[in-house]
Amino acid sequence: MVSTQSEVRALLDRRSEAVRVKDIDRLMSPYSPDIVYFDVVPPLRYVGSAAMRGRFLQWFDRWQSSIGQEFHELAISVSGDIAVAHMLIRASGTLTNGHEVGYWVRATDCCQRSPHGWLITHEHVSLPVEMASGRAAMELVP
Repeated sequence: MVSTQSEVRALLDRRSEAVRVKDIDRLMSPYSPDIVYFDVVPPLRYVGSAAMRGRFLQWFDRWQSSIGQEFHELAISVSGDIAVAHMLIRASGTLTNGHEVGYWVRATDCCQRSPHGWLITHEHVSLPVEMASGRAAMELVP
């Protein structure tokens, strides 16, 4: 199991490095072709690698700098050919408008072992919401 957890951790590290350098092809490589992705922005879900690629390219376009990626509280559970990881991720850098940002999101990845290694079959990224105002609570830190 430790080896499997290490494999999943390596997959997440490779994904974060691809985000950092905004390399869309490297970023897409760990995702299943039929990925289902829940993001912090509409629509309710993205289905399939083409939709994910488009979403990530839009996100990359918002950043002037590389995109910092920091994991916190990563937990990985494995059962056979299925693994689930949940974590906090801090995204940071400079937006195209010149603003420096750094914010934490919650993320869960469901992975399945394939003949070519682990693939992410579902990803859910969210921000806590202040219910009274309906606004995302982006100032929280772990």
